[in-house]
Amino acid sequence: MSDPTQPSENLPPHLFRQAVAQAALAISITDARANILYANNAFSRITGYAQDEIVGHNESILSYRVTPKLVYETLWAQIQRQRPWNGLLVNKRKDGSRYLADVTITPVVNEQGETTHFLGMQRDVTEVHRLERQVQNQKILIESVVDAAQVAIVLLDESEHVLLDNQEYKKLIGDLGKEPAARLLAALRAQMGDAFTGAYEKHSNIAAREVQIETPKKTARWFSCAASWFEEQDVGADAFYEPARRHYLLLTIQDISELKRQQEDLRINSLRALLAEQERIQGLRETLAGAVFQLEGPLNMLSAATAMLERRLSSHGAPAGSGEISSSTLEEAINKSREALETLRACIPDNDDETLQLIDINDVLVDVLKLATAKLLSAGIVVEWSPTAHATTLAAHPAQLTNLFKHLVANAIEAMNGRRGGARELRIACKVLNDHLEVTVEDSGPGVPDELRYTVFQPFFTTKGVGKQHLGLGLAMSQEVVSRHGGTLDIDPSYHSGCRMRVQLPLTNGQARFPLLNPLPQAGEEENESLRESFNNGASHV
Repeated sequence: MSDPTQPSENLPPHLFRQAVAQAALAISITDARANILYANNAFSRITGYAQDEIVGHNESILSYRVTPKLVYETLWAQIQRQRPWNGLLVNKRKDGSRYLADVTITPVVNEQGETTHFLGMQRDVTEVHRLERQVQNQKILIESVVDAAQVAIVLLDESEHVLLDNQEYKKLIGDLGKEPAARLLAALRAQMGDAFTGAYEKHSNIAAREVQIETPKKTARWFSCAASWFEEQDVGADAFYEPARRHYLLLTIQDISELKRQQEDLRINSLRALLAEQERIQGLRETLAGAVFQLEGPLNMLSAATAMLERRLSSHGAPAGSGEISSSTLEEAINKSREALETLRACIPDNDDETLQLIDINDVLVDVLKLATAKLLSAGIVVEWSPTAHATTLAAHPAQLTNLFKHLVANAIEAMNGRRGGARELRIACKVLNDHLEVTVEDSGPGVPDELRYTVFQPFFTTKGVGKQHLGLGLAMSQEVVSRHGGTLDIDPSYHSGCRMRVQLPLTNGQARFPLLNPLPQAGEEENESLRESFNNGASHV
């Protein structure tokens, strides 16, 4: 009686043969010498040999020379030890075409422990192999392209762990320290705020943005960063019927430090040209206005003398016509002189005011130091710069304010150059005091004597001598700029280690004063005496 616990005992023998014959897997049975005794229909479909064509032949009929000899040696060594072997063989079909076979050979052992037959099973995996190689080739190609890219590329998971990077990114690790991606993402978060959080949570792409990073060497580096999200289907078995997705962040980083330096150089050069043009026009304005002022004094005195002469002649009862020639001649000369003065006054260039803008005073002073860098280095001057702790904005005319501090720094450099020996130090400090801003420019030069502390602000006054071709308009022009911004400019009398210029500007420019085009007073007929005194005092300083 058969044992019901053995299922095979209850199945008819022909069922095994039918199952093998109809199996989708190519199956062959050979003797102990690998001569084919049986092959199923799937075997014929793969190899191209009909059963009557293949039975009786050795399995080697399918072998192709590209399969290494070592593979067959390993195969035989394994099955002779009565152990199954599995591997890939390049086989040849009847028509000569090749295919890649995933082969499993199992020894069939009798009750005496002898190998009597071999059961061979194989699948045509040529297409699978082609797809695998294609994917592998694409992967290698993509990695090669990514590595050859001139921008840093890094792939991050949702926890911001680096999964893939290229050579340029590895260079950044040496420049910025461990995980530059984390620093750059933190900089983007700080720059974009809620916009970054929203894009991050929604897996939205972020267009290229410029961020600044401080390197371990304390030098600023600029990068253009763009973020792109993409998703990947989970390849796990659990996700076959219930697809799951994983999101990855691709961060591209381009070093634009050199481009930013070039842009900054271009900006500084443009600013230098703009300031030079403004300084030239302002100097011309001040020179012509000063000339008009200087000439008006003598002209007014001539007018007064002519009037006195006419009154004297009339009071003494002079005959009619005795003073006509002299007085009319003088009157005509005075009128011609006044016409010439009006022509000269018309030649004064207009002062085209810039539009008021909100500016950061720290940025203005940094630009001034950049403009003076060459002179500071050539003079061996040590600069100490103390900006405000936070960005301090005020409404101002940017170019005028820049020119103001440029003049003060230039004066400080000249003062230190004129003094032999001793330390050469320039200190610029900016601080907020109640409702105004104070900027101090200190130098270690000889300083300004107390008796000249106010005189140096007068137009055409200079202590530098005629040989140095100074018109003495620098501080006068600076004073006008400060006045236009509603502030004050003076010399600190308590500072005795050189000169300390103090500029105070209101943080709210609602009360800022905007004086007339010509800051110098014009003469009037009724002010002859005062103008004469002003002219004499002014002339003594030229």
